[in-house]
Amino acid sequence: MRPLILVLNAGSSSIKFELFADEKLRSVLSGLIESIGTECAQLRYTWNGEKHQQPLGLINFQQALMQAFQIYRQCAPADGKLCAVGHRVVHGGELFTQPTLVTEEVLQQIERCNVLAPLHNPSNLFGMVTAMQDFPEVPQVAVFDTAFHQTLPDYAYLYALPYGYYADYGVRRYGFHGINYQYLVRQSAKIIGVEENQLSIIAAHLGNGCSVCAVHAGKSVDVSMGCTPLEGLIMGTRSGDLDPGLFQYLTKQLNCSVEEINTILTKKSGLLGVSGQSHDMRVLQQAAQAGDIRAQLAIEMFCYRLAKYIAAFMVPLGSIHALVFSGGIGEYAAEIRQKTLVRLAFLGFHIDSAANANHGAAQQGRITSAESICALVIAAQEELMIAETAMQLVCQGEV
Repeated sequence: MRPLILVLNAGSSSIKFELFADEKLRSVLSGLIESIGTECAQLRYTWNGEKHQQPLGLINFQQALMQAFQIYRQCAPADGKLCAVGHRVVHGGELFTQPTLVTEEVLQQIERCNVLAPLHNPSNLFGMVTAMQDFPEVPQVAVFDTAFHQTLPDYAYLYALPYGYYADYGVRRYGFHGINYQYLVRQSAKIIGVEENQLSIIAAHLGNGCSVCAVHAGKSVDVSMGCTPLEGLIMGTRSGDLDPGLFQYLTKQLNCSVEEINTILTKKSGLLGVSGQSHDMRVLQQAAQAGDIRAQLAIEMFCYRLAKYIAAFMVPLGSIHALVFSGGIGEYAAEIRQKTLVRLAFLGFHIDSAANANHGAAQQGRITSAESICALVIAAQEELMIAETAMQLVCQGEV
């Protein structure tokens, strides 16, 4: 029987799933269920190169998971055996520095981190519990977005707060998107031609959630996201950095609770809040081209904050082999890359307009000129990294 690895990425309102076959981890099925909890819920999946799409109507999260598992059973190769289910977990705190087999104790430990990632961890947990019930004989593997950043030095991960807040409550910078950053390190090293333990890059994961990571000798040494996924860059619906004094000010001005303010900063801010119309960069680019001033402002703010973080991360690195763009915006929004790199010309970045327009497809992802510091576009492969990790654990006899 051929080994199969099912990967589940359960988000707050969407579920990504992908099935990999054989030791080479060939993708045979990939799917997305989005807008869960609304009447616009939709299923899209690709199987054997054919794309399928169907509306699901108003479904809850459990029904969406059952739909994903049903598609898996319909499409799984008849000669395959499901060896593991791999799960993305956003927040593992300091408890988890490596991928791990999911047990009842592990579920309880992950649940303790829910307060640090209230939009993501509960959904991650629900996906794991449901998969354990639906595939009771199959090992479940948790892979943590925060684990890659456990190499940050203390002067980078600590906040200037009373030290006991860290010692007693775990208040520190954790960072996220680590699964993709680990992949970007591997791919960048191959493209540039250096060993991973010699690689220095600044990587930007730009999607609905956005972050920047400084990598030295192949390890994370600084990251823009903090104790929660709210800190750092401007994102789709998240504010990113702001004055902490705004919490008290806004609770008084709006006559609302801290929890309500946190909801505003997490779900109603960022690109959506500034533009007043959408969190989707593609929509905002179209609106900006049509003359919408607030869409233009949202894009300028996004690129300005991104350039500031990239420049700041030269401090822990000194010099870099490359700047790497990834994630949906990083991979496909040529205008965003161009606007950002223009602001970074003083560091030695000179964009190749033709290569950038083609997303670096003809130059192994490179979008800068020959005399420039290298800037690359590399597609995110989080599901593949999770599948590889699950396969390694299975093969090493740890499950």
